[in-house]
Amino acid sequence: MHSDKASSCVASELSPNVLALEAALRARIGNRVRRHEPMARHTPLGVGGPADLWMAAAALDELITAVQLARQHHCPVLLMGSGANLLVSDRGVRGLVIQNRCEGTTFFMHDEPSVLALSGTHLASLARMAARHGLSGLEWAVGVPGTLGGAVVNNAGAFGSCIADCLMRAELFTPDGERVWQPTTWFEYGYRSSRLKCIPAGSLDSFVVLRAELGLKRASQSEIEDRMARFNAQRQRTQPDGASLGSMFKNPPGDYAGRLIEAAGLKGRQIGGARISEHHANFFLNVGQACAADFAALIELARETVRAKFGVEMELEIQRVGEWE
Repeated sequence: MHSDKASSCVASELSPNVLALEAALRARIGNRVRRHEPMARHTPLGVGGPADLWMAAAALDELITAVQLARQHHCPVLLMGSGANLLVSDRGVRGLVIQNRCEGTTFFMHDEPSVLALSGTHLASLARMAARHGLSGLEWAVGVPGTLGGAVVNNAGAFGSCIADCLMRAELFTPDGERVWQPTTWFEYGYRSSRLKCIPAGSLDSFVVLRAELGLKRASQSEIEDRMARFNAQRQRTQPDGASLGSMFKNPPGDYAGRLIEAAGLKGRQIGGARISEHHANFFLNVGQACAADFAALIELARETVRAKFGVEMELEIQRVGEWE
């Protein structure tokens, strides 16, 4: 589902730098670069205005080339995986958006087994592949909709586990144009946060996650699959169906964002086509023809109401990207 309101936003006139970047990209990778691409087509929430330029990259060399060209032309570049954690503005995204579709995995069945995977690999697929190899440590990820690169940036997690628990190292493309491996400690992980997440999306100072190596443990395939089935069943019981970004807010220390929003009397509250789920109040749903501004207004309503009633300041788990007023 994507909103006609969001995707019909007037496209911005392209700057000379963006036009020059478009020509350079077409010369290097062909006609797969799209101009004024509605981002509503590329996010699970189904909202978001046009990107100046959009392309999908299926190989690391192509991904690096596109990032280098954007930097050379002084254009912001936003790298996204599945878009499962992004609220894209109705005015869209200036510069270049690259959808990371670089997938590939190699399992190392040593005494201390691990898996090396490209950053565009889907986390849930990686969890299932690990299970088939009799490797445990990613069961929590079986229902997570994002990619490995997004998980490394956001410290994605569920059911008491997170990517920081198993990450050994990750290869990054730096703002200086180098490929370097960094250990887990370099990322300064916290709850749904990292050193990389603190850098504004699209910034010329951004790092690009290329690959990551995860340490896993041997276990029986049936035991791993039983655990994944239990997690999936719990997810289906506790989380609503429909277009959403997953958890909208981080859980405050010692409490739950969903409990606070529900206690504030906001379950089922709707602005435009955006609604706070009656099933779980930390899930905000696109119930038809929503635009990003509807979600932004609902976020502010939840923040202000919880602050007024309970004195708690809620922090977003999702990222707002693009051009906001």
